[in-house]
Amino acid sequence: MKATQSKSPISNYFLISIFLTLPLLLLLLLLFSLKAAVHPPPLPQNVALAESEDLRIRPGYSSYGAYIQRQLNKTLNPKLRTTWTTRDWDRKIQVFAKFFDDLKQEKLLSNESKALCIGARVGQEVEALKRVGVSDSVGIDLVPYPPLVIEGDFHRQPFDDETFDFEFSNVFDHALYPDKFVMEIERTLKPGGVCVLHVALSKRADKYSANDLFSVKPLVKLFKRSEMVRVRKVDGFGLDTEVVFRKNAKSLNAIQRP
Repeated sequence: MKATQSKSPISNYFLISIFLTLPLLLLLLLLFSLKAAVHPPPLPQNVALAESEDLRIRPGYSSYGAYIQRQLNKTLNPKLRTTWTTRDWDRKIQVFAKFFDDLKQEKLLSNESKALCIGARVGQEVEALKRVGVSDSVGIDLVPYPPLVIEGDFHRQPFDDETFDFEFSNVFDHALYPDKFVMEIERTLKPGGVCVLHVALSKRADKYSANDLFSVKPLVKLFKRSEMVRVRKVDGFGLDTEVVFRKNAKSLNAIQRP
């Protein structure tokens, strides 16, 4: 009985010390996490980014996984997804439909086109294509939204070579590797196929963007197997410029997938 009583104060002191030090340990862990988020480790030296004076990659990604997670933070945001599928749904479809109607008038898109929307979120642009008569349309995004959007990373599209006649995207600014983004478009476009990009040139894109574009010159350089058809000003949900490319009819199929 005495032995048991002599151990009791020691146990109490031990429990008290844990109780007092635990908050300090949690505080240190929180400070370490915040420091890592603000100052993440640099990308490995062997990672090549397609950067130039008019195309700048935003810093701050410790790995490709960290980049994907940041994109998912936007895509999976419950408030944003509710807005996209309710208040914004019809409004965005109407605007996209007008863009696609204009492209049909210019013979850059037709009802027979097999179309892809890249980074389509919940698929307003896909629905707009279907409503203007382009029934064979689908979107890709990191998070699927059936039946309009399937899962896919635009740095490595889940499609065979020369699958689509038409590809549209308004998420070029979200590409961490713009060169891979464009190479995948040119890989999956049929010869003579059309790609339409909506980009922001006059102002910076949102906080989830991975790059900043200051002119169309880097796009012309990146589209190695295509010719620029035209550039025009648009009002596309914060994006101010529409750039249209057509893939060369005689395209070299020897270029490998990134």
